[in-house]
Amino acid sequence: MDLAIKDVQRHLGKFIATIVGVGLLFAIVLIMNGIFAGNIADGVWLVENTDTDLWVVERDRGGPFNEPSRLPEDAWKSVAATPGVAQASPYINYGVQREVHGKEQQYTIVGYDVFGGMGGPGRIVEGRRIERAHYEMVADRKLGVALGERLKLGVHEYTVVGLTKGAVDSGGNPLVYLALADAQEVLYQQDNRALEAARAANLKRLEAAGNTPEQARRLLPLVSANSDTINAVLVRLSPGADPARMAGNIRDWLYFNVYTSAQEIELMTEGKLKKMTALLGLFRILLIAVSIIIIALLIYVLTMEKIKAIATLKLMGADNWVIVRLILEQSLVLTVAAFGFAYVLVQLTLDRFPRTLVLLPEETLITFAVIFVGGILASLLGIVQALRTPPSLALGG
Repeated sequence: MDLAIKDVQRHLGKFIATIVGVGLLFAIVLIMNGIFAGNIADGVWLVENTDTDLWVVERDRGGPFNEPSRLPEDAWKSVAATPGVAQASPYINYGVQREVHGKEQQYTIVGYDVFGGMGGPGRIVEGRRIERAHYEMVADRKLGVALGERLKLGVHEYTVVGLTKGAVDSGGNPLVYLALADAQEVLYQQDNRALEAARAANLKRLEAAGNTPEQARRLLPLVSANSDTINAVLVRLSPGADPARMAGNIRDWLYFNVYTSAQEIELMTEGKLKKMTALLGLFRILLIAVSIIIIALLIYVLTMEKIKAIATLKLMGADNWVIVRLILEQSLVLTVAAFGFAYVLVQLTLDRFPRTLVLLPEETLITFAVIFVGGILASLLGIVQALRTPPSLALGG
């Protein structure tokens, strides 16, 4: 007769409630695993899903994602003329917070050359790519807009012609793709009152420099804000071209910083994502430790509840192995059942989280192994207490 199974059958409701409680704790551990991996996946998604060999950014900048980078728009033409470059495209991206359906939302706008340029959406699940020079957009489903809907950005309305899935920035915010000129306009656009104030301030400075009012008006365009800038140039190399040598040529001759996609990913993981990754990793370790401690306390409580029964078994001449097996089996059943419940629960709710959850099979297996071993170690607390119990306790001694 298996005493562990008999005891579980006798207190089935309590045991199921315990499994559910511990399973919810394990679910939090799995969710933290998913957030940890999802944070890295979101952080490098845009780099990995942009079909380019090199990223050309402003000199001495770690852009375009870790810090701002500004280049003249026609810089891509100089890069395109470099021997070994098959294609070069202008690229711009920046975060905004705008009202969508009456609610403030954060998202990242990506501007690219829609007529054959690089940097466009790669995961369109509904609709099409941008085909017009103005007033069309492709958005991720996470933004909450529908195909054919019109969304106002600045003073113009943009029609949603395509939807993507899983296209996010390093913060997990959805991406919105626009034609390059539209993205520049949304970024640098000012209302009329702000333009008038800036114009008056520039005229005043020019006149203070000794120019006549007429000269100041003629010089005004030269000091006005220039919106013809981009964040980066995307480069696709010719077959057989060495990326390291090409990056060195562009860096030396055009005086830009150049990164391969692998270097961009390293910049992200060692820059913007580093502290968050370390923090999430610490929380993972703490949650697993707390889970094992809670299992140990539960096994101890379950053991103490049947301490007289254990004393009776000893009085009847039961071997110590019978008692050890009783406690160890219950501990393992509790651990495995709770982890199984947690895994099923997380899988059923995976797509409902605001951040991307990535459950890597190897990490899930390692987590289960750690918790399984932890369950065995946790049972030792109850086993030691049970083995110390004198048989006389069964008689009230």
